[in-house]
Amino acid sequence: MKSSIIYLDHAAATPLDERVLAAMQPYFSEMFYNPSAPYAPAVEVKRAYNKAKHRLAVCLGGQASELVVTAGATESINLMINSVDGHIVSSTIEHDAVLKALGDNITLVAPSKKGNIVPRDIQAAIRPDTQLITIAIANHELGTIQPLRDIAEVVRAERRRRFEAGEPTPIYLHTDASQGAGQIDINVARLGVDALTLNAGKIYGPKQVGLLWCNRMIRLQPLVRGGGQERGLRSGTENVAGTIGFAVALELAQQHRNSENKRLRQLRDQLQNQLTEAFPWAIVSGDQKHRLASHLHISFPGIDAERLVFILERKGVLVATGSACAANSGTRSHALEAIGLAPEAADGSLRLTLGRLSDAETCTAAAREIIAAINTEKARLA
Repeated sequence: MKSSIIYLDHAAATPLDERVLAAMQPYFSEMFYNPSAPYAPAVEVKRAYNKAKHRLAVCLGGQASELVVTAGATESINLMINSVDGHIVSSTIEHDAVLKALGDNITLVAPSKKGNIVPRDIQAAIRPDTQLITIAIANHELGTIQPLRDIAEVVRAERRRRFEAGEPTPIYLHTDASQGAGQIDINVARLGVDALTLNAGKIYGPKQVGLLWCNRMIRLQPLVRGGGQERGLRSGTENVAGTIGFAVALELAQQHRNSENKRLRQLRDQLQNQLTEAFPWAIVSGDQKHRLASHLHISFPGIDAERLVFILERKGVLVATGSACAANSGTRSHALEAIGLAPEAADGSLRLTLGRLSDAETCTAAAREIIAAINTEKARLA
């Protein structure tokens, strides 16, 4: 039965794929054993867990021994940042999971008006004591895809310079790829990154499951200590069902990436055209040529976006004003401030993110309700 809800907030959370749930189900019931136990059923569970880690690693082009399974992207990011003690370079439009973990010894690079991070600005921010560059593969609000390969070349050049100068300080490139998985190539070798974070809950997998991939140059320092699981980097009984579900979800996302990108791009452009034709004064933010197919960030200056969210919810249309974290705190988006969007436009911004629950019919219906809500607000304010 088709839901009456129109969901346009896939960047915040995605529904669990039925195939993912089916793969997880046995590990909630008959295969419940602790994978650290010595008897045969538990050994079989441990084998299934290790196989799932291997499948995740294959999707990334890495090795299972380079993965740490965590309770989500936030923990993975904190694990990476906690493992360096030198200067860190990041950007002013990163997710709060990065910005609030950085500490004080940092330099934050500002984006362009389209939300692009410019590699030469990263290069200019690097100091002799810089140990980590962390830039998301795509911005969680604007959808702007970052030139990560070019940033990787900046990091490699600095690493070569240090080697030739006899400077021992290491330097690494980390990316939070949570928003890009399923839409962008996340092969770590092709990206040129040293560490990468993923979140299963963004790709139709289980929530509270994530990973951190690191190459073997990086010596991680554990945040969670105890029984020594995950090579001592993340102690605690392994989340077997979650990890198996994560592997299935990532494989499916990779398998259908090209076709799903094409489908979402067409739907997003349809939605964008319908809204901008109705309101030519609306502002579409982000890099129009280099953005996630799922993302449409659009502002209606002078309109209170928070009121729009509640009006649309009553009509069965679920949208966001920005990231779920920013919305929950009731603050203006730091990403929109960083790109210089005027306060009245920022306060009238909606982040519409499409996914597997989206089709032409729901997008048309959503556009109709958004247009009606804005006209209602314009009349109220007249």
